Amino acid sequence: MLRNLLAGIILTVFPLAAFAEDRREGYYYPPITSEEVFDRKIAGVPKAVGAVRTAFITEITQGQLRSPTKPRIAIFGKGGETQHLIIVALDDEVFGTLFRARGVMAQLTAHARTTPFFKKNGIQFAATWFDLAKILGFEDIVLTDGKSWAHRINIE
Repeated sequence: MLRNLLAGIILTVFPLAAFAEDRREGYYYPPITSEEVFDRKIAGVPKAVGAVRTAFITEITQGQLRSPTKPRIAIFGKGGETQHLIIVALDDEVFGTLFRARGVMAQLTAHARTTPFFKKNGIQFAATWFDLAKILGFEDIVLTDGKSWAHRINIE
């Protein structure tokens, strides 16, 4: 009887754990079509906590909303500690290809370098968008056109 109870728990818990891991896929973005790993170190910079990640995303979003033009991408964080960064194109042109998405990441680098966290830590001239995401403690970034492809950058 104990064995059947344990088997039932295992069969219940493991599918739920898998669901918890993949629940953003298919809801916020289409299935992941490509992945890469980003692993570079910038010495002497403290790792940020969830509140700093949330403040960072809020600052970027507020900057977009203050702009006279409508936002072309949505940037938001998910996870209990805001450890997953998702960037979704809001029109068909901005992320038409992964190369265009990388161009947008370069533009975001320029804006992120103006935030107080990066100025305070003296990294505003050295870090790229992916470095900044790593310093902020994001585990991954998903870039998507919102229709047909999603690219995950796993941050190590």
